[in-house]
Amino acid sequence: MDNTQTLDISVGGMTCASCVARVERALRQVPGVQDVSVNLATESARIVPVADTAQVGDDFEPRLRRAVRTAGYEPRSAAAAEAEASASAWQGFAPVAAALLLSLPLLAPMLLDLAGVHWMLSPAWQLLLAAPVQFWLGARFYRAGWHAARALTGNMDLLVALGTSAAFGLSLWLWWRAGPGEMPHLYFEASAVVIALVLLGKWLEARAKRQATSAIRALQQLRPEQAHLIGRRGESDVPLAEVMAGDRLAVRPGERVPADARVLEGRSEVDESMLTGEPLPVAKATGDLLTGGSVNGDGRLVVEVRAVGAESVLARIIRLVEDAQAAKAPIQRLVDQVAAVFVPVVLVIAALTFGVWLTMGATVETSLIHAVAVLVIACPCALGLATPVAVMAGTGVAARRGILIKDASALERAHRVDTVAFDKTGTLTLGRPVLTTLRPMDGDDEAVLLGIAASLQAGSTHPLAHAVLSAASARGLATDAAQDMQSVPGRGVRGRIGGAEWALASLRWCDEFGVQPDAVQRADLEAAGATVSALLAFDAGVPHVRALLAFTDEPKPRAAEAIGVLRGRGLRVVMISGDNLRAAQAMAVRVGIAPEDVRADVLPADKAAQVAALKQGGHVVAMVGDGANDAPALAAADVGIAMANGTDVAMEAAGITLMRGDLALVADALDLSARTVAKIRQNLFWAFAYNVVGIPFAAFGLLSPVVAGAAMALSSVSVMTNALLLRRWKPVRTTRTETPAD
Repeated sequence: MDNTQTLDISVGGMTCASCVARVERALRQVPGVQDVSVNLATESARIVPVADTAQVGDDFEPRLRRAVRTAGYEPRSAAAAEAEASASAWQGFAPVAAALLLSLPLLAPMLLDLAGVHWMLSPAWQLLLAAPVQFWLGARFYRAGWHAARALTGNMDLLVALGTSAAFGLSLWLWWRAGPGEMPHLYFEASAVVIALVLLGKWLEARAKRQATSAIRALQQLRPEQAHLIGRRGESDVPLAEVMAGDRLAVRPGERVPADARVLEGRSEVDESMLTGEPLPVAKATGDLLTGGSVNGDGRLVVEVRAVGAESVLARIIRLVEDAQAAKAPIQRLVDQVAAVFVPVVLVIAALTFGVWLTMGATVETSLIHAVAVLVIACPCALGLATPVAVMAGTGVAARRGILIKDASALERAHRVDTVAFDKTGTLTLGRPVLTTLRPMDGDDEAVLLGIAASLQAGSTHPLAHAVLSAASARGLATDAAQDMQSVPGRGVRGRIGGAEWALASLRWCDEFGVQPDAVQRADLEAAGATVSALLAFDAGVPHVRALLAFTDEPKPRAAEAIGVLRGRGLRVVMISGDNLRAAQAMAVRVGIAPEDVRADVLPADKAAQVAALKQGGHVVAMVGDGANDAPALAAADVGIAMANGTDVAMEAAGITLMRGDLALVADALDLSARTVAKIRQNLFWAFAYNVVGIPFAAFGLLSPVVAGAAMALSSVSVMTNALLLRRWKPVRTTRTETPAD
């Protein structure tokens, strides 16, 4: 097993942050484990194995599952976890309903007493109703609590088991001590109602978790079950699992595209909204790429499969969302440290509560009930859920909007960004430059020079190469690839054509050659915002400028609006470009970036240094690039944001990937980060507040065990509900009206 791979195991039975710590500790003791991250919200463990395959072995996964079971939890299969995640809204409610029905008669005397009606069940009936709740429906708390105690740790189940057992046992003792005909005050209702409320809270939690993971399930459901394979005998339906790269498929109107493919025949409009967040359908014709999971419009298409299974765009998107939801945000590690000591501290506080009340002259009965209230209200559930459920909700809504968040760390850091740096070509601009001018310097034939430039660029995928080749093709010029080709990133290309040596060079390369193009003509072209290159001919190794080539590109349609939104939120916007200063500043003015915030003549390898310089200036920097030559800068930034077209490997290159080229998604990603972090902080505040306020109230005798149980159940449910409010997030467009130079 490769140590760059990870292994995911679904873990059942975890109830709080203490359970997370115990599962992590058990898995770390397995030989071959390098790192472990357990997520309470997704109920999963992610294991990173060591590089030494001898330590890992073929039985690595079985040993991990055995460790989980030995720790007292249930290692579940992927199918079982999937079935639970897709269960109906009322799945698992039967035990909760039974507990509530059995507890209601026990609670009725208390409710009737508030209305002035004094009525009480006999002790025998109270025992008959409370015992099934305590020992049948509440058996899960005893099992999990016993495993925790045996491992010399604590968790929510142990607290509930101890607290309710104390109330149940006290009731038996008081009944046994009561004289004939005496009606003692018993606490069977406290034990039964607390268990019923905790079960209700856990059921509501599970239901909310299924809502939080709905983004992944929605993506998984985009895969059709069958495809229409075109073979020698016509069309035949085959399972999607049998489709291979290179197969020809038919996609009928209204059907989902089975796999990543290229259109061979037909025209249609395709809905890619579930993948990119773009609500408008996209026109597709012969040669265009299709992404598996998108929905075909009214036209029939014949396509050739390009990628299937784990290599498809949809599979990679699902994997990235799962990775983000399984990872721990940095703030969660502090919570884990608190949770590790939380239960032992609560047990000490409960013991002190009992002892202090007893010392102050209270009866054993009163002292024990106050200690029970402390045990019941103190629950680390909300602490364990506060961060991961907010991350799940935030990454889920982001995925629906076409924003892929690779890890929780990027999500947490993004809200602190105060400077956004953009690459120019392909990010702020369309990335489709056009050759607008070719000016011969010595009266040479323009067509001949264009043919030479096209020969130098033959086979290149650079945007400027496409512009030259397109111009040559439009004029019907035949081109042959140059010999002895040398491509220098950020500078140009050099090769031999017909025995002579030529180069198509950037102005930076011209300076290094010691060649200066005509300053007047160069300034004239740059003033119009053009990117200028020079065609050089070498005579005995000495270069001479034979022509100047001017390229222009257009800004993306909503680039200026997107920059305005960022600046309207008080963010500094910087452009980092390899273009010359005049051309870069001209484009900056068009999109709303201040000229002084332009970094021009920057080689691809030096963009990372520009980002580092901004960071050294005390800024938290997000770098936005197209994910190709911007990879070092994306990695150097506090938050890397890659622009992807749905098939780009940029999805693996940055912390955040935008699935369509709409720059408005940059502001959306930063806003979602701020909203998610705000939810995390709110959740942690409420989780701590419940305990900081509730435990003293219970210790001072101001809360009964029933009220404490309700408060404990409410704490987890409120944290889940607050996080799920993120699903209602809508992008807010706020722009500034000032000019870039303000």
